[in-house]
Amino acid sequence: MDPIFWLAFFVLIGFLLFLDLFVFHREAHVVGLREAGIFSAFWIALGVAFGVLVLAWLGSEKALEYYTGYLIEKSLSIDNVFIFALIFGSFAVPAEYQHRVLFWGVLGALVMRFVMIVIGAALIEQFAWLLLIFGAFLVFTGIRMGMSYGKPEKDPEKNVVVQYARRHLPFSAGYDGQRFFTRENGRRLATPLLLVLISVEVTDLIFAVDSIPAIFAITTDTFIVYTSNAFAILGLRALYFLLADLKNRFRFLKLGLAVILVFVGIKLLLHDVVKIDPLVSLAVVGAILAVTIAASWLRPGEPEVEGHPHALDGIGEPLPEKAAR
Repeated sequence: MDPIFWLAFFVLIGFLLFLDLFVFHREAHVVGLREAGIFSAFWIALGVAFGVLVLAWLGSEKALEYYTGYLIEKSLSIDNVFIFALIFGSFAVPAEYQHRVLFWGVLGALVMRFVMIVIGAALIEQFAWLLLIFGAFLVFTGIRMGMSYGKPEKDPEKNVVVQYARRHLPFSAGYDGQRFFTRENGRRLATPLLLVLISVEVTDLIFAVDSIPAIFAITTDTFIVYTSNAFAILGLRALYFLLADLKNRFRFLKLGLAVILVFVGIKLLLHDVVKIDPLVSLAVVGAILAVTIAASWLRPGEPEVEGHPHALDGIGEPLPEKAAR
């Protein structure tokens, strides 16, 4: 891939992240549904528009691969949204600080996934049989995801990385605004918000282990794999504030994602025997998502019981807030 494409892409992403953090969300505030809707529409439109550029630069096959990868990653990110809601509810994070955590979480995810994709592509180039391992892993993951349907998510506070951080880092008693570090009696301490960020990053790492092989099932072009990942991830913050309150409206999503993972896993396992056209892959993934979402809206799940930790309104016992200085 011509380095100019990579350079143009990173300049665009850097500029957009700068605007997001230092212009639109410079001051901590609660992100409402209207703001979340506007930004969600913006990021989705940007992701779709980039696909048009891919079509103009690299042709229709690459554009179809990009859109299929983007659709898979976007659908997986919806499930990620509900895990973030669980994390924020578990740590009782005030709503006005959640965007800052997600911003740095997304930035970390972009770096982490770039490294994983580059290493994965290099390994596949040297050891083509790894695609079969990826395929088997995706089929296994899809079946496991389907079997876990209806079961409660694991408590994020019990994650081994979070537990390790609790034991080995000095933490302040409460939040200090949207800071990750603070000072008490001349001593530099991490705030609980850092623990929340660690939980978000670990969650994304776990999801990346599923989603990156899934997109390698569509294409091994590093540029397409990473850009489809990146544009889906960039809209994750706005998507969280838009959808975190609607978990019961996506009751069958996990089943749909399980079927998609099994499909792309089988596609990888049979890639030397059966060549599935990129347009067919896009149509299959789109159809599975359409059926899943339609079924979910027609038969929504039960609303969360009152008193359950909720990410958007901070229900639960919040950690104490430090006095303003």
